[in-house]
Amino acid sequence: MRRFNLCFRVSNIIKMGILALGVISPFGCKEATTEVKEEVIEVQAMKPKTVIWHIKAVHPEGGLLKVKALDRDGNIYDVKAIQDAEQRSLMDIKVLDGEKQLPIKMLVSEDKFIPVKAISEDGTIYDVKALNSDGAKLDVKGVQRAGNIVHLKAINKEGAFYGIKAISTDGKLNDVKGVKMVKADRETTINGHAIFAHVKALPQGGLVGDDQLWNVKAIHPKGTFLDVKAIDKAGNIIDVKAIQDAGQHSVMDIKAFAGGKELPVKMLVSNDNYAPVKAIATDGTIYDIKALTPSGDRLDVKGVERSGNIIHIKAINKTGEFYAIKAISRDGELNDVKGVKLFKEDTEAEINGQAVYAHIKALPHVE
Repeated sequence: MRRFNLCFRVSNIIKMGILALGVISPFGCKEATTEVKEEVIEVQAMKPKTVIWHIKAVHPEGGLLKVKALDRDGNIYDVKAIQDAEQRSLMDIKVLDGEKQLPIKMLVSEDKFIPVKAISEDGTIYDVKALNSDGAKLDVKGVQRAGNIVHLKAINKEGAFYGIKAISTDGKLNDVKGVKMVKADRETTINGHAIFAHVKALPQGGLVGDDQLWNVKAIHPKGTFLDVKAIDKAGNIIDVKAIQDAGQHSVMDIKAFAGGKELPVKMLVSNDNYAPVKAIATDGTIYDIKALTPSGDRLDVKGVERSGNIIHIKAINKTGEFYAIKAISRDGELNDVKGVKLFKEDTEAEINGQAVYAHIKALPHVE
């Protein structure tokens, strides 16, 4: 991915190393969940474009509670969302400890609710708490899974839940959620700790409709839609859909439907200028992903530019023009189809013998 990565890494200001992702699939794709050494990043290395968002718990009466990290000695550290590129679809949540940023994760646990902790380079754990005005420290935990999303709440002593939000200085609002992309409990291991989910700030998903399968389309500049399909070696055309499951559409899987099976759609490691987007069968067979024009042209669908954790995906016509890719429900709801990259190295995971550079998901549209 040399030439492709040089393009992508221009805006990748804050490096991160987190999980080797797998794929959620009903027929059980092979997953890579290896030990990950997460990099701790110096705050002073951030460029002026970096925007820091506050993390707050929202009290039912309209007040805000500070969300902080606490070490074993009771020292209190800031918890912030980091907007490090021209996107806020998937923002890191970090603890600021001096000149370092520590990742915040949900840990594998047998507890009723999933513990949320910060992890240092040496594996030291920091608690994450919401601080009430009366001095009470409320647990912050994962309380319910909905597909790829784990809902995150502060919990008061009576057991009431308070939502957790990322708030920008100019009033923008994102939800703070756990993000899971592996069916198993353990996503990966970071600095000696088994990780259940990654804590990120995502755009608010809005109302969820009843439409479970969303169409995936490229948008022509003239305002028409082009079908996005998978094509096998024999030229057979296979549907590609976004799947809304578990009552959420904040992070939706993109799948190709072939022979009664749902095949994961991924961005592959490559030395090409743009990253190839393919569907992967259980035996490792590759299906091309194309946008189909009314005249019969089949346009490549590729990752063309990286912006932090997000890789912009476009259909590319024969003159090199880019067409956006969207997931569209029957009710007219619209999500952006993007590459999601959470791992510092080129290879996020190996799925059925194919090296995966990024995972393809449908995320809420952000202006």
